[in-house]
Amino acid sequence: MNAENSPKKILKRALNVVRPSFTQVAALCLRDGPDGTEVLLIQTLTRKLWMIPKGWPIDGLTLSEAAAQEAWEEGGIRGIIETQPMGAFDYAKIKQSGLPVQCRAQVFRLTVTEVSDTYPEAGIRTRRWVSPKKASKMVETKGLASLLADL
Repeated sequence: MNAENSPKKILKRALNVVRPSFTQVAALCLRDGPDGTEVLLIQTLTRKLWMIPKGWPIDGLTLSEAAAQEAWEEGGIRGIIETQPMGAFDYAKIKQSGLPVQCRAQVFRLTVTEVSDTYPEAGIRTRRWVSPKKASKMVETKGLASLLADL
């Protein structure tokens, strides 16, 4: 069986055909580092993959405000969030039930003004600051990798 015919790939293609994508929000957190621009990556809770802070829209908040809230909760980051998305990426999210759902994350650029070591998910998340080029190689989601590579 080749990689294109694996059960995971077949399921992913089927999800694109039969289900609309659920909207998520994501914060692309950027700061000036000693060697240039740095991007915040955090590890996902279950699979420990590198990702940018993201989550579901929050009632009462705009999509950009919800993205900024995710940056705080998952990475301890505060900053200036752009109100319009700079791009989007698609991915299959594995729900607690084990079933995948197709998601489209709207990505909002956040210019970092504060980094805290005390934040809601500090004890369960690993965070790392890396160059956009390195970040593009660390993430598995192709659409996100493209956004990072274009910075």
